[in-house]
Amino acid sequence: MSNCSSSISQFLLLPFADTRELQLLHFCLFLGIYLAALLGNGLIIITIDCDHRLHTPMYFFLLNLSLTDLGCISTTVPKSMANSLWDTRAISYTGCVAQLFFFLFLISTEFCVLTVMAYDRYVAICQPLHYGTLLGSRACVHMAAAAWASGFLNAVLHTANTFSLPLCHGNAVDQFFCEIPQILKLSCSDAYLREIGLSVVSSCLGFGCFVFIVVSYVQIFRAVLRIPSQQGRHKAFSTCLPHLTVVSLFVSTILFSYLKPPSISSLCLDLVVSFLYSVFPPAVNPLIYSMRNKELKDAMWKLRTGYF
Repeated sequence: MSNCSSSISQFLLLPFADTRELQLLHFCLFLGIYLAALLGNGLIIITIDCDHRLHTPMYFFLLNLSLTDLGCISTTVPKSMANSLWDTRAISYTGCVAQLFFFLFLISTEFCVLTVMAYDRYVAICQPLHYGTLLGSRACVHMAAAAWASGFLNAVLHTANTFSLPLCHGNAVDQFFCEIPQILKLSCSDAYLREIGLSVVSSCLGFGCFVFIVVSYVQIFRAVLRIPSQQGRHKAFSTCLPHLTVVSLFVSTILFSYLKPPSISSLCLDLVVSFLYSVFPPAVNPLIYSMRNKELKDAMWKLRTGYF
């Protein structure tokens, strides 16, 4: 059985369209989305880096979030665009391994960063007098490093385990990029149980992060509702709303993707859902964070006009 997997030199990805006109339309749409994501996330990264007034824990973690978003969309979209442009479905075995690893690395890191950002908002609102102590520059660097290291370790374990399985069911991947569930469908019977066990462990850790975020926001809402002035409550909520929106979008799309009933599953629906959690968030997250953040918008405007 191991000879089957060793003989695979490439995988065939699922195309978004099967006619030339629709392939070119797909290329143009993805190009527009990709450029928007590059512009939005790149602008946030450059603005935070250049404006010393944004050198605070909240914007430091936002910079890390933008880096993961840039990485996520750059891992999947360019290859899909190239396949549509050149009318092919192929991705090399090495390319598939790399794509799965980097996507899992970056999306795992993103969830860890979102968890740390929830802690940042909790300390800022519930323990403002201890904010400088609990979230000093050294602590922020350590938390960000832990998020990236956790994502890297998770990706290494899953990628090594997934591609150590013998593949006996061809090389056609029912997705527009390489991801674990679709590779497992190609594995031999019962050989995938190890990866399922590892996925359960990762899911438990992810659920722990989710519970931490929920508990943090319960405490935040309780603290905000005790603020006597309406203006104070509005200001406190406005600092949390972008993060809460991004977390809700991230969690809901992934949960629906992996927990949807098999009875409603189809190739078309799977493509749409995978688009929603792998392409859509990196493109809209910069808009969500900049739309209601006057400080960030002002800094972007000054960067555009050349004044700091």
